Amino acid sequence: MKMLLIHSDYLEFEAKQKTKIAEETENLKGKLDECLACFIAVEREDENNPEGSVIGAVEEIEKVANQLKVNNIVVYPYAHLSSDLSSPETAVKVLKDIESILKERGYNVLRAPFGWYKAFKISCKGHPLSELSRKIIAKEEKKEKGEESKFYLLNPETEEIVELNEENIDIIKDEELLALAKHELGIKEHKEHDEPPHVKFIKEKDICSYEEASDPGHFRWYPKGKLIRDLLADYVYNLVVDMGAMPVETPIMYDLGNKAIREHADKFGERQYRFRQGNKELMLRFAACFGQFMMKKDMYLLPRYLPLKLYELSTYSFRYEQRGELVGLKRLRCFTMPDMHTVCLDLKQAMEEFEKQFWECLKTGDDLNLSYSVIFRFTKDFFDEHRDWFFKIAKEYKSKTGKDIILEILPKRKHYWVGKVDIAVIDSLGRPIENPTVQIDVESAKRFNIKVHTNEGEIYPIILHCSPTGSIERVLCGLLEKAAIEAERGNAPMLPVWLSPIQVRVIPIAERHYDYALKVAEKLRENKIRVDVDDREDSVSKKIRNAGRDWIPYVVVIGDEEMESDKLTVTVRKKSTLKKPHKEKMGLEELIKLIQKEIEGYPIKPLPLPMLCSSQPKFH
Repeated sequence: MKMLLIHSDYLEFEAKQKTKIAEETENLKGKLDECLACFIAVEREDENNPEGSVIGAVEEIEKVANQLKVNNIVVYPYAHLSSDLSSPETAVKVLKDIESILKERGYNVLRAPFGWYKAFKISCKGHPLSELSRKIIAKEEKKEKGEESKFYLLNPETEEIVELNEENIDIIKDEELLALAKHELGIKEHKEHDEPPHVKFIKEKDICSYEEASDPGHFRWYPKGKLIRDLLADYVYNLVVDMGAMPVETPIMYDLGNKAIREHADKFGERQYRFRQGNKELMLRFAACFGQFMMKKDMYLLPRYLPLKLYELSTYSFRYEQRGELVGLKRLRCFTMPDMHTVCLDLKQAMEEFEKQFWECLKTGDDLNLSYSVIFRFTKDFFDEHRDWFFKIAKEYKSKTGKDIILEILPKRKHYWVGKVDIAVIDSLGRPIENPTVQIDVESAKRFNIKVHTNEGEIYPIILHCSPTGSIERVLCGLLEKAAIEAERGNAPMLPVWLSPIQVRVIPIAERHYDYALKVAEKLRENKIRVDVDDREDSVSKKIRNAGRDWIPYVVVIGDEEMESDKLTVTVRKKSTLKKPHKEKMGLEELIKLIQKEIEGYPIKPLPLPMLCSSQPKFH
């Protein structure tokens, strides 16, 4: 929100002509003497927290009014202060709320109507404080006592829960879960602007980088990075199809004139890309909810179809993160979200599906070799009613993983969900990267008029939201941060072999070894293994160092001995340390079988680069 505050002898206005967005009002003219005239432009970012913007505006108006010792306030909508305006509905509500609160606090308030062409006269006092401009940042509403969430560490065996606070937080012995708990409680141990290692890795490894010609937080993806993203997308696709999901595709842009879409967007806490095109206010989606909900609304749903799962890889989804919040692949404005929504007949079926999907989410941690930490979040009413069900899940989780769980209890429902689970990876700086989630949505079916036709009549179903891995970018972020942790421990950092852009590099020692090296590479490629040959005019030691910097899982050096014996000298990265590479002798078929076993069950794609290193371009 932007404001221009003018200490005036008087302000007089008269509304002359309506626009298409004019509010209905009988107050078409007015005048106030000895006043503080507040010209206000309500902006798009105010839509994320209109109540907070109202609080911030009222505080600033009161502060200036007290300085000037005036009691008369004019609230005057003035769109010309900004080129990034909110919707008319939001603007009118904000202006009315500012008027209402100021009146409650004893001020004499005159509000000019919104959306009218108006003539006005003003006489500015002309002293040093008579003309002030302000940028208003939304303020968080002060919560009443008892409204805050409470966090607990639970013992599944005894079903005891211990409330966590800053004094007793160290009762959590698992370092990763402790880091997650500190984040949830707002206990900061790192500088906000410490750069995580993955930001360096994505550039070094030719994965991706910021696109300077776009909006901040948008990336360009190079062939290696595109390959990794596509492999992860294929992995999730196969996973959800095995779960019974039906893949669909929906638009990325939606009309906020649709009441259900606007209500759902306004419920979402994160900032959004909103803009006007002609008379329409539009938004870019932040997930695949809108399209899938509109699709389900038009379906004739019967109980025998349920649970019904629709899945979309939402390329792309958008969130208008603040510039200071943008951090590599962890916080960005444009991302790829695997998004599945399940229509369930009732809460009982929804809880059964929630449980199944939770275990599938955990399986992605095993498949990706990532360590997950878990926090369940429930409203108090839901938790009290279904405590036994939750502890059954918690006991099984403890039995399978040996890990504890954090529990958040919300005093009342303020979102569309009554329960959810968030699963996080902890980065090398001890900060969580939120990845998989499952949510029990009790609100959206009614809002979007999604109905199930039963013998007893139409009912509104329960909908589960599930992202089995979290966003593709955050998965890669977690993998790179894990590599950084391994490097800190002295191990050779790497990606899983199935995700490594180049799985094998063949290095001929001399020119006479090139043909043999090419035959080895061709045989590997025939077996769908991504391989390249370092034919550059560098020393062998430099080529080996380059392969290490590229995190190549298997490096094959070809010399006279290898040609004569048909036994390859292979450096196996996952068995190596930073100080000591692990080398093995093996036949070509043995190497092929070793890699095939390692990538079995995962998606396979060919090398997206020329096979000869001398022909591979650098992208930055």
